[in-house]
Amino acid sequence: MWEAFDDFYWTYQSLIHAIGVNGILALSVYVVLAVGQLSLGQAAFMGVGAYTGALLTVKFGVPFGVSILAAALVPALLALVVGGPTLRLTGVYLAIATIGLGEITRIVFLNWDYAGGALGLSNIPERGGVAAIYGTLAVLLVGLTLVARSRVGRAMEAMREDEAAAGVMGVNLPRYRLVALVVSSAMAGVAGCLSAHVSSFIGPNEYGFEAAVTILSYALLGGIGSPLAPVLGSTILTLLPEVLRPLADFRLMVNGLIIVLAVLFMPRGILPWRIARTG
Repeated sequence: MWEAFDDFYWTYQSLIHAIGVNGILALSVYVVLAVGQLSLGQAAFMGVGAYTGALLTVKFGVPFGVSILAAALVPALLALVVGGPTLRLTGVYLAIATIGLGEITRIVFLNWDYAGGALGLSNIPERGGVAAIYGTLAVLLVGLTLVARSRVGRAMEAMREDEAAAGVMGVNLPRYRLVALVVSSAMAGVAGCLSAHVSSFIGPNEYGFEAAVTILSYALLGGIGSPLAPVLGSTILTLLPEVLRPLADFRLMVNGLIIVLAVLFMPRGILPWRIARTG
């Protein structure tokens, strides 16, 4: 039995890792969407976390736990710096601003010779693995579920449904927006660090616009009624290319078609139900 399990793991370990990492990324974009903001900067924050953790490990031999902590703090500090001016924007204007942030970050990585430049950074030691990835995902799921059931969760929902009304009711809109962006960026940074330490290689083009849209699609498919919904969406979209492998080049087209149909006919996602709240 254990031998069969080991064979299954070694055959699909990249897919197993990707499901967990993408689940964390889905939760990171959920935090921003939960306060009614549309950000496409998750890929940039993921890249900052990936490079931060990988450089500390490869260049300085820092323990993995410290690398993870730094991979959360550096993107969070970046979000804190850029959050003031960008969060004054809303809707598509915020999305455009965060796309710009992502492109700037990608170009910096592309021209940063110390971090490998266009060739990327390789020989990253394998750390954490399944235990670290799914342990982090479980902790975040439980934590965000508890937040969603609290007064903070109700304030976030009020902002998402009607920001003006939430402000009249006394919700501190700028503070909630900034905190959501900082927390979201830290989560994306952790996901990037975990991914870097199981793939052993990172490159600047992994964190561009395409990755940002993919991360957003997890929440669009799953929904933001509860933290579990975007994780379900990320799992489906991560598994689809593998399930549709016999279709060869057509599988990406099917993947996109599923997203379009979900947006048209299930605008609240495939798991739209909100969790019960207390307090």
